[in-house]
Amino acid sequence: VQLQASGGGLVQAGGSLRLTCSASGLPYGRNGMGWFRQAPGKEREFVGAVRKGSTSTYYGDSVKGRFTISRDNANNRVYLQMNSLRPEDTAVYYCVATGMANPIMSAYYQPSTYPYWGQGTLVTVSS
Repeated sequence: VQLQASGGGLVQAGGSLRLTCSASGLPYGRNGMGWFRQAPGKEREFVGAVRKGSTSTYYGDSVKGRFTISRDNANNRVYLQMNSLRPEDTAVYYCVATGMANPIMSAYYQPSTYPYWGQGTLVTVSS
């Protein structure tokens, strides 16, 4: 299984970016997928996820209303549209995928739920 994240970069506060995660080696559309982020000196933080076999989405409190996660099952991709970016959104963003089991909702917020992690893409928001 490989998760390849792309789309990170430098953006001014208030701007937008779209991250893309391309998955290979996973059954198409049959895994929950999402994003975590980690800023320097901080703990890993849940950003958002789309539920396995569903269009249901979950978001961390700090990004609700600004970020939107979506998936393209035909191409085994998941996207993270980030709007109204803030300097505190600066972090390495990691694409993640669940295993074959269908986690309960609360588990989607926990990093231990995801056995598959991508290499990360850096997002820097300048003030």
